[in-house]
Amino acid sequence: MSIAQVESMASLSSDLFYDILRRLDGTTLANAACSCAAFCSISKEESLWKNACHSLWPSTNREDVKSLISSVGGFRKFYADCYPLIVNKDVPGVEFDFFSQYPEEWFDAEYYGEIDEFESISPSDFISIVDVRYKDKVIYSKVLWGIPDSDGFNGWFYNCPFRIDLLNLSDNDGLHEDEVRLSIEDGLPPILSIEKERKDGKLWRELCDGIQLSWIIVNKKEKQAANVSSWSPLGGQRHWPTDKDCLIRFGSILPSKDILPCQVVECILVMKFRVIHTEEEGSQTTLKLTELSMQLKDMGGSHIDGRNSLLVLREALKSRRSKNYSEALESCHLYSKAQSELKEEKMRNESRLDRLCLISGIAAFITFCYCIL
Repeated sequence: MSIAQVESMASLSSDLFYDILRRLDGTTLANAACSCAAFCSISKEESLWKNACHSLWPSTNREDVKSLISSVGGFRKFYADCYPLIVNKDVPGVEFDFFSQYPEEWFDAEYYGEIDEFESISPSDFISIVDVRYKDKVIYSKVLWGIPDSDGFNGWFYNCPFRIDLLNLSDNDGLHEDEVRLSIEDGLPPILSIEKERKDGKLWRELCDGIQLSWIIVNKKEKQAANVSSWSPLGGQRHWPTDKDCLIRFGSILPSKDILPCQVVECILVMKFRVIHTEEEGSQTTLKLTELSMQLKDMGGSHIDGRNSLLVLREALKSRRSKNYSEALESCHLYSKAQSELKEEKMRNESRLDRLCLISGIAAFITFCYCIL
């Protein structure tokens, strides 16, 4: 920036600077703060970051969520924590001895760690702030305080697979409707028939390109927050499990070192849509959101129970993050590659074991026959 430009900007009032900055999104606001001292000073105003958060995550505009964000460090910190995506490239390869890390039985003390550490965590400490967009239009928002059905230390939640299904939860505040529909008016292409869509997949491509999911987890006790979603889809399945359903998957790779033997786990966020009307039926093309859920799985594909999930989520809020979507995507690709290699190695081991069992059986049979003779 030239001296003339600096002097010209210095003559402008701070109110004008504020009016300029309040119109920016969070990323542009952060970049502007690095351009000059005046912008840097004004960009520290909480109200600017409050506007940026409300624009990106409509759920943060609720009064109870505003109070929560203020209590965990303010909107500026919240944006810095939740806008970048979780990145975890510490995915062990096949050279890591998975099979020695997964014995047939684990004693509770070995598998779960110290009980004292777990007792410091409560399901009520975790809040989910969820927003779904389609082509920059918000189609669903929900805030979930605590984890449902997790009362009691010896309850089913702690020992059964961890899962949160937002669409199966009653919305007591009445602010958001759980039934979400997308139609041509929202930008969907018309489906003349399911048969035609099965062949060209036009609606599937439009849906995957346009849908975005943000799932923010806040630990109010430790005043930490992170977005465990990948914003854009990581993959999916067309017409699953029927011709009228399609499943879209989001998520991230979370660290579990010193919690689980697998070192890392996958946070899987599933969104499922169902075609409920087509042009062939005399109505405009309409999709209905039928599932929006979270679950955690280890490298072997096993579900993580509620007890360990709380520990993993707590550590995830401390993990490394990046604004670069390709880095987050690379983490997921590394995990998928390691998982595939693990499956192949397991199949090879099982094949070798089968051959050994066959050889042992033949040897035993020969010995038996020799003894008889």
